[in-house]
Amino acid sequence: MTVVFDDSVVSKQVRFYVDDVDFEAALKLACQVSQTMWTPLSTRQFFVAKDAPDNHKQYDRLSLQTFVLPPHSAQAETQEIVNVLRTVLDVHFISQPGPTSDLIEVRAPQPILAACVKLMAQLTSDRPQVMLDIDVYEISHQLTQNIGVHVPNTFNLYNIPAAALAGLGGQNISQLINQLISSGGINQANGTAISSLLAQLGGQGNSIFSNPLATFGGGLTFMGLSLDKLAGELSVNESWVRALDHLTMRAADNNDATFHLGSRYPILNASYAPIYNSPAISQVLGNNSYVPPFPSVSYEDLGLSVKVVKPVIHGNGDVSLQLELQVRSLTGQSANGVPVISNQEYKGSINVKDGEPAAVAGEVTLTEQRSLSGIPGFGFLPGLNQIAAENTREDEQDELMIVVTPHVVANNERTSSEIWLSTNTK
Repeated sequence: MTVVFDDSVVSKQVRFYVDDVDFEAALKLACQVSQTMWTPLSTRQFFVAKDAPDNHKQYDRLSLQTFVLPPHSAQAETQEIVNVLRTVLDVHFISQPGPTSDLIEVRAPQPILAACVKLMAQLTSDRPQVMLDIDVYEISHQLTQNIGVHVPNTFNLYNIPAAALAGLGGQNISQLINQLISSGGINQANGTAISSLLAQLGGQGNSIFSNPLATFGGGLTFMGLSLDKLAGELSVNESWVRALDHLTMRAADNNDATFHLGSRYPILNASYAPIYNSPAISQVLGNNSYVPPFPSVSYEDLGLSVKVVKPVIHGNGDVSLQLELQVRSLTGQSANGVPVISNQEYKGSINVKDGEPAAVAGEVTLTEQRSLSGIPGFGFLPGLNQIAAENTREDEQDELMIVVTPHVVANNERTSSEIWLSTNTK
């Protein structure tokens, strides 16, 4: 073997002992102790120079290989792959034909290039995906209970002639009343005349005589005492509403996913009406050919909205999620004609294992209302308040729970094989 030494090699004597090694291993050890590098020139000749970066760039035999990146990869992802090759494998010569190209060219020694091939196969493999099972449980319970007896506790005293005139307002019964008074017909003894008058007055819907009435006196002082009604109530109204929204969505690693289950409700923002009248406007209004412009309407998303912000799948099977959940519905109420929308939102980050269900949000609302109506004193006595007062009870219970279960879907193993990088310097 013929050796050609470069001028950068410093002449010095070194000594080391090896046993049972081949020529390549012995030459490698000699270069390490002498801080030199070698590269072949022919089958029986090699070149030795100082182990320095400049000499490696000048004398190392480099190979060129082109790698195809995954389709639709973003520029940031391409830059991350380039940074990994430079920092992990110490590759200095990496180029890309264009900023939007899916190709990168790597020029490096053969051992390093072989390691690049294995590493690129792992970096450009199919990304794992996560399947999310999301269950939204809603339970609403309402109970209304009315028990008790309404005891008459309101008394009204009327002057019957004056109240009759007011109650029949507009009808000509003054002659009838004057005749009954002048003839002495209105007295406690003449029940027929009183009955006929009360029958005529009782036909009025707003008459005082529609309720039980006790009379006393006579003539212009003929008085009536209106008594309240005695009523009993025993009623129970109960309603249960159970709702389950189950959705399944699939998201790729580090990519957003959005799902909406529900409807879009229109809300009127503004309408059009002419405030300036002209002959043309009067004409179209007169012949009913006026077509107003379409009003301004905004749409609100009602129902369940789920957004998964860039899920991350770890090597041990754990899944990190950033969830944004929103449940919106109409309340049945309005403010200035605009419907009131009930809104429940959850935003947070969780870390769960593959196949592990996690309750990410829950809400329990309890409302209890009791009312008592009766005669003072009797309504507060236990037992007696059930027969001498009205008892009203209203209970409302609402529950909401959201459960998320991730399932990792991947075509490759989460753990990669080892990559051995040869340290043989040539």
